[in-house]
Amino acid sequence: MLLNVILLFIVILFLMYAALILFYRAGWNALPAFSVQKDYNPKTKVSIIIPARNEATNIGRLLKNVTSQYYPHELIEIIVVDDHSEDETSQIASSFSRVKCISLAKFTEGKILNAYKKKAIEIGIAQSTGELIITTDADCAMENYWLLNIVAYYETYYPALIASPVLFNYENSSLSVFQHIDFTMMQGITGAIAFTKSGTLCNGANLAFTRSAFESVNGYVGIDDIASGDDMLLMYKIEKQFPKRTAYLKCLDAVVTTYPMPNLKSFLLQRQRWASKATKFNDKRIQAVLLLVYVFNLLFPILFVMGFFNSIFFTWCVALLLAKTIIEFSFWLSITSFFKLKRENLYFALLQIAHIAYIIYSGLQGQHKKYVWKDRTVQ
Repeated sequence: MLLNVILLFIVILFLMYAALILFYRAGWNALPAFSVQKDYNPKTKVSIIIPARNEATNIGRLLKNVTSQYYPHELIEIIVVDDHSEDETSQIASSFSRVKCISLAKFTEGKILNAYKKKAIEIGIAQSTGELIITTDADCAMENYWLLNIVAYYETYYPALIASPVLFNYENSSLSVFQHIDFTMMQGITGAIAFTKSGTLCNGANLAFTRSAFESVNGYVGIDDIASGDDMLLMYKIEKQFPKRTAYLKCLDAVVTTYPMPNLKSFLLQRQRWASKATKFNDKRIQAVLLLVYVFNLLFPILFVMGFFNSIFFTWCVALLLAKTIIEFSFWLSITSFFKLKRENLYFALLQIAHIAYIIYSGLQGQHKKYVWKDRTVQ
């Protein structure tokens, strides 16, 4: 009797998870792609805010990309906010004639901070004049029509916030490919959630929002004591204030690329930082999804251990892993088809066990209040 109850629970949990993935797949496929004519004439003044800390090896490349955008110079404002860098970040940024570089330290002297990036963006916005604010990170890159597509989308639909795609430039190491697969899947989920209005998800490396929306929700007030969450927590505030006016820009020319973490330690620290937002997030829809995903993945080590007491659980563990892989793989193919990516199909299957372990680990680590990021201990 007990065995039947356990197996019924397993089946129900899998069906819920499978329904979630298929729901996201349908949402992603239904989300219309967007592209703009190359001769589009934009009218919106934009302010690009770039917080940067010790990014001397990256900031020059990013600013070359940003200053090379096919966009009227008089309608673009570029502001780098140097976050207490100990290298040449500020000097490199200042060497670009069209870039305004300001020092976070000058605006926060004598103040105790925990959310340095939020404060940098906030100060950058205060020093800017654009109608549309766009944030990206100093280690990113983009093509020349990136800005034009974001603004064209804004001028077509006038959303309060636009989340746009972020993908990895990755190498052929197992860790790099693993991050590429995980991050690419997140883009599909982000697009699906935005289209179905079933939650709020975004990435600050490619985020646009109106100045009026930012001011209407009082910026980061209420979340300015949390180190992470300059993107998702802000999006949730804006979505509450402006229902159904947040969107995902499904556009190849609007993609921003960045690098995966170089080693396992930095990767786990990054994911701990991301997971730490979950306890601060008031979007019950996303919290419910995170709980379902976590419990479903936790089921695998539990079944494996139970298999030593009853071999039927080994069979269920393997069958469940195979079913999970097939369901997720169908979603993966939809996403990579749009982005024209190498699919790394073999890796997708081989790294399933590693992904389960990562979900369980990051969920646990995300409960820790303190973590190290950018050589600082924050919470």
